[in-house]
Amino acid sequence: MFGKVLIANRGEVAVRIVRALRELGVTSVVVYSDADRDTLAVRLADEAVCIGPTPSAQSYLNMSAIIGAATSHGAQAIHPGYGFLAENATFARACADNDLVFIGPTAQAIEMMGDKNIARATMARIGVPTVPGSDGPVTDVSQAVRFAAVVGYPVLIKASAGGGGKGMRVVEDEASLESAFIAAKTEAAAAFANDEVYLEKYLLKPRHVEIQVLADTQGNAVHLCERDCSIQRRHQKLLEEAPSPALTPKLRARMGETALRAVREVSYVGAGTVEFLLDTEGNFYFMEMNTRIQVEHPVTETITDTDLIKEQIRIAAGEAISFCDRAPLAPLCHAIEFRINAEDPDRHFWPSPGTITALRLPGGPGVRVDTHIYQGYTVPPSYDSLIAKLIVWGVDRAEAIARGRRALQELVIEGIQTTIPFHLRVLDEPDFADGVVYTDFIETHFGL
Repeated sequence: MFGKVLIANRGEVAVRIVRALRELGVTSVVVYSDADRDTLAVRLADEAVCIGPTPSAQSYLNMSAIIGAATSHGAQAIHPGYGFLAENATFARACADNDLVFIGPTAQAIEMMGDKNIARATMARIGVPTVPGSDGPVTDVSQAVRFAAVVGYPVLIKASAGGGGKGMRVVEDEASLESAFIAAKTEAAAAFANDEVYLEKYLLKPRHVEIQVLADTQGNAVHLCERDCSIQRRHQKLLEEAPSPALTPKLRARMGETALRAVREVSYVGAGTVEFLLDTEGNFYFMEMNTRIQVEHPVTETITDTDLIKEQIRIAAGEAISFCDRAPLAPLCHAIEFRINAEDPDRHFWPSPGTITALRLPGGPGVRVDTHIYQGYTVPPSYDSLIAKLIVWGVDRAEAIARGRRALQELVIEGIQTTIPFHLRVLDEPDFADGVVYTDFIETHFGL
């Protein structure tokens, strides 16, 4: 096991990793920007080092500063969390070049799965079903028009190097194709320094269902059931739950084994997520693979009684997955995660930075809160608006929903606007209570 690990991230995920390292008896080093010197992660970590000014490009995306901090502080490994450099193959190679272990997959696996066109081609080659899509990047509007004419509208434009909904547009007809194509390429270039896009058939009313996987260096690979991430706004997840209301044990097993085929094909090591679209007929299609831990990992930890962050660290240190003898795992309960963002849902989710003047966290049975905020903390305008994750669980979905409503009502964050009231509105929707959810649920029910 490592003696010291540097955490190349911020916010709640940095706090989460600090806590896992402490339980493993490993010294933690947190990097921070000028804006984050008073965060909870900095206060909890064994060591902390400022790596630059507020802008991400000069701090959390500054590879040389992060690697310099790791080497100067005697760290043997770097945990990238999610976002920032977590899926950056160049950073993974830079870690190896400096005798640092990157707590994640190999640079080659990141590249194979990070490029959506390569990932789709790889999955198709091994027989994993994919949504009908263009044969490689689409370079001009006329090519996009020809593809749409063959598969039919609506179609989805997606950034080849993308994620998080950036560079993504749904196109309903030919009249709106050109403007959407240009907008997607422009957004992709700004977000990923790569304006390549591809097209695929847009499925109506699909669910977004993803399979959590782990693989170690000793040949073990397991899946940890699924997460249903269908409640989204503009392709940004708002609420995740596990298990999915739509999956039977048989379908879960099929999707899990399919995900493991993908893992084995790319010799994947570490934690990852294979994401699928599930149509109304029970057919599933490969969408992408995220080569990192995800925001919603706590719902999987809850329903499987595991610690995915510890498993990541153990695997990177050369150890085997600790629960191989229990795999494949079955859901032990039902869990829901609510993303609490510093946004005003009554003003089109406009960011709401500022100082938290009062904070009361919920408690009681079946409640967990992952957060980096505290009373008096100032939420900066410079980073992602996620400030907390509320995770609840119960013996079944009905109890989890009731517990979620109670915990959201207990949760008080004053001084800024948050998405708490919006989550309560979602829980009050009869279709959500019945498990009838899909990726445009928010747009359909709330017009957002």
